[in-house]
Amino acid sequence: MDLDHAFFCGNPALDFAATLRARRTLRFETLVSPDRLDAWYVESGVVDTVSPSRAADVEQAIVVREAVYSLITARRLGEAYDKEALAAVNSVARKPPATPQLTATGRWTSATPEEALATVARHAVEVLGGPDVPLLKECGNPECTRVYIDRSRGVRRQWCGMESCGNKVKAAAYRARKKQAQPAAVH
Repeated sequence: MDLDHAFFCGNPALDFAATLRARRTLRFETLVSPDRLDAWYVESGVVDTVSPSRAADVEQAIVVREAVYSLITARRLGEAYDKEALAAVNSVARKPPATPQLTATGRWTSATPEEALATVARHAVEVLGGPDVPLLKECGNPECTRVYIDRSRGVRRQWCGMESCGNKVKAAAYRARKKQAQPAAVH
């Protein structure tokens, strides 16, 4: 399994909403197949193993992801929730979640795709109804649309992650300053 999903946001529901990247520009979809959805569930730590998803599971996950993103955006901006988005997340959150079990080697969570998605929806309910709401921020990179929980000292974090967006934006600003400082070439 390739580890190509990113987890910068501080909550599985926020990371799940970020599986559609660059929403305002390129709209890069990461949940392109049942295998990629299953990989996300495992890489995110929501479950340790998931039974194979089908195309219908991916479609349902994308519906829930878009509902979660809508609710996150509304909460962050202090706006009213979209009723359909709220119903979609609550409907899935009511279903049985992935249940961890104790094994001889420790905790192990095996789930169906429906249970894994219910677990993500419950994370959305918890983050949007909990004490971290004032800490929700959108990444300062104009091309990034990830929303993260800013638990930094003084709540001054600007990027979803330095590795992903912070370094890119800082490097671009440095190049722009350097280019601006160069004297005009003499012909």
